[in-house]
Amino acid sequence: MKKMSLGSGFLLFITALIWGVAFVAQSVGMDYMGPFSFNGARFLMGGMVLLPVVWVRRSTDRKKKNPRAGWKVTFAGGICCGLALCTAALIQQFGILYTTVGKAGFITTLYIIIVPVMGIFLGKQVRGRVWIGAALAALGMYLLCMSERLSLSRGDALVFLCAIVFSIHILVIDYFSPRADGVELSCIQFFTAGLIASALALCFENPRPSDFLNGIIPLAYAGILSSGVAYTLQVIGQKNMEPAVASLILSLESVFSVLAGWIILGQALSPREMAGCALVFGAVILVQLPERAKTV
Repeated sequence: MKKMSLGSGFLLFITALIWGVAFVAQSVGMDYMGPFSFNGARFLMGGMVLLPVVWVRRSTDRKKKNPRAGWKVTFAGGICCGLALCTAALIQQFGILYTTVGKAGFITTLYIIIVPVMGIFLGKQVRGRVWIGAALAALGMYLLCMSERLSLSRGDALVFLCAIVFSIHILVIDYFSPRADGVELSCIQFFTAGLIASALALCFENPRPSDFLNGIIPLAYAGILSSGVAYTLQVIGQKNMEPAVASLILSLESVFSVLAGWIILGQALSPREMAGCALVFGAVILVQLPERAKTV
């Protein structure tokens, strides 16, 4: 495996870790504000965190006369990614209102299967090992998240739609990240998603400054780490990683969410959940193993 691919895999691993712990922050944050308000604030916060980084990078490149990605493709990519991100996040939030967290966790992570399937229609080559890893990861997610019989309700349908949109988000990033500046792309996507969610909050909710102040700790984690840091690491990490493999590594967020619930909230892991964690980790290791050198 190329050295750059190992580095990209590590960035995506850290992304999954941050997202997994963010489930705790998101759960607590919903005690203070509605889903539109929370998502709007967290994404705008993530965009603002990246503004100084964008300014420093642009100043450095200008002094060193480094070539930069075109502004048009970066802006277009940020808008497209922001639309997909906002849509997926809001659909997931409303889907959880009508289904259980266990079902939502399993159905959302079906993007690890949807991504390679979509990739085929886009002319992408998918190794057989990735399909085996996806199947193992899907089985692991079932053991990890499911505790009741799976039946398709209105909430299940919404969360499944969310998984499809998250798959589109991964593929859109895969298309634009090699052509655009990763940090600026991420910054634009956050402001796009944040402005849309905030506009919806003003239309359908009654956000008050006191709500944001009372929920500042979970909001700061979701905005700064889960949004500003993690999504940027995702954009950078996917530059040198197959989208199907990237989706498998990112699926570890469900494993980390269970571990975070165990450590932070005192929720014990059952043998079934531990087996699910083992399968997902095994799937990620499988697809990351180097290919055998071909003999002539």
